[in-house]
Amino acid sequence: MRISVNGVSHDRDVDIRTSLLDFLREHLHLAGTKKGCDQGACGACTVLVDGQRINSCLALAVQYEGRQVTTIEGLGTADALHPLQSAFIAHDGFQCGYCTPGQICSAVAMLEEVRRGLPSVVTADLAAPLPPPDRTELAERMSGNLCRCGAYNGILDVLSDALARGTA
Repeated sequence: MRISVNGVSHDRDVDIRTSLLDFLREHLHLAGTKKGCDQGACGACTVLVDGQRINSCLALAVQYEGRQVTTIEGLGTADALHPLQSAFIAHDGFQCGYCTPGQICSAVAMLEEVRRGLPSVVTADLAAPLPPPDRTELAERMSGNLCRCGAYNGILDVLSDALARGTA
C-alpha cells in the first residue's frame, strides 16, 4: 500500500483489516492521533484526508491508498505552530490535552467548511448565504469531538477568534 502522510509517501505491507488509526500509530509511529473510544464516538482519532476530517478508528488504512492524510504532526512544528495550535494555547482550549489533536484537526476542516459556505444541522435557512457562525453553530459543527475535561468554552473561544481573525 502506498499512502502519503504529512507530505511523505510511505510504502507498507499491511493487513487489510488495519485501521488507519492503528496504521498511523503502530506502523508510522505517529503518536499524536489518539485512540479514545475506538468506535467513532469521541473524535480523538480525527485526522484530515484530502482536507476532510474523518475518524481514523473507523477507516481501514487501505481505503486511503493514494490519498493525502494529515495528522496533528503535519499541521505544525514546535518552532512553527499552526495558527489553531497557537490559539488553543492562547485561549486555554485544552486541559489534559488528550482530545486536543483531534479537536485541532477537526477545527481546521470545520473552519474550511464554514469558509466554503457549507451548512450544518442548525443552519436556519439553507437557501440564504451562511451568516457568521455563532457559538451554537460552532458547537454543533464540532459535536463529533468530545472533551472529557470540559474545555468547551476555551475551544469555542479558539474557533470564534480564528473566524474573526480569518486564520486557520
